[in-house]
Parts: sequence; C-alpha cells; structure tokens
Amino acid sequence: MNKVFNHKVKVYYEDTDAGGVVYYANYLKYLERARTEALAKIGLSNVKIKNDHKALIIVKSCNINYKKSTFLEDELNIKSHIISITKTSFVMSQTIIKKNVVIVESNIHLVFVSEKMKPIKIPKLILDKFKPYTSNLK
Repeated sequence: MNKVFNHKVKVYYEDTDAGGVVYYANYLKYLERARTEALAKIGLSNVKIKNDHKALIIVKSCNINYKKSTFLEDELNIKSHIISITKTSFVMSQTIIKKNVVIVESNIHLVFVSEKMKPIKIPKLILDKFKPYTSNLK
C-alpha cells in the first residue's frame, strides 16, 4: 500500500458564507494547501522546483465531488496520494475528511511545464521522491 500525505485544516470565519457553511470554492484552496505541504514533506517546494528545474506544476483539470457540508471551526484532514503518473503529469487523489466522514473527494490532474508553459518530463529526482506515495511507479 502506498503512503498518504496528511494535512490538517481548521475552518475560519473567512471560509464560510452567510449561513456559516464553507463556500464551495474554498475546498479547492484547502486541496492546494495540502498539495503544497505534501511537496514540503518530501523536501520540495514550488519555488525550489521553479529555481532548480525551471519547471512549474499546474492544474490541468479537477474533478471534485462534494458529499457533505462543513462549518465554522470544523477540523478537517486532507489525505492525498498519487494514483497515476506519466512522463509529464500525475493525478493526485485528495479526500477531505471530518471526524472520519468523507466531505469531499477529488482527483486533480497536474502537469509539469517549462517556464514557457510547455509540458516537460518530470525530473527523475522528483519521480523518486513521489515513489512511496504512488502505486504505479516502478
């Protein structure tokens, strides 16, 4: 079984609408923060990837399924792992959980691109760091 990145988030007032429910677009922000922290956990960052590899990681597509609502001051856990990878891109499965209940399920397709926004091969160093968090790398 592959490893999973975990990231905790607390819902703040600014995250909610007038009814105290988390605004749907804010889940995308939570997922982005979890991906950023996942990179940090393996010794990388978006800045380091840009500076060292002249590359960016951009979102190509996002499939998100909202299952339950969350509210002000809820504590959320975001579980992330890589479900597939190609030469230039990978798909990350991310699940937001509150008290063992799935709130959001998502698959985010991310692509490595050059600074000129052209797809490039994922650097081997990064692939090696991804290995424990994916099931299809050899």
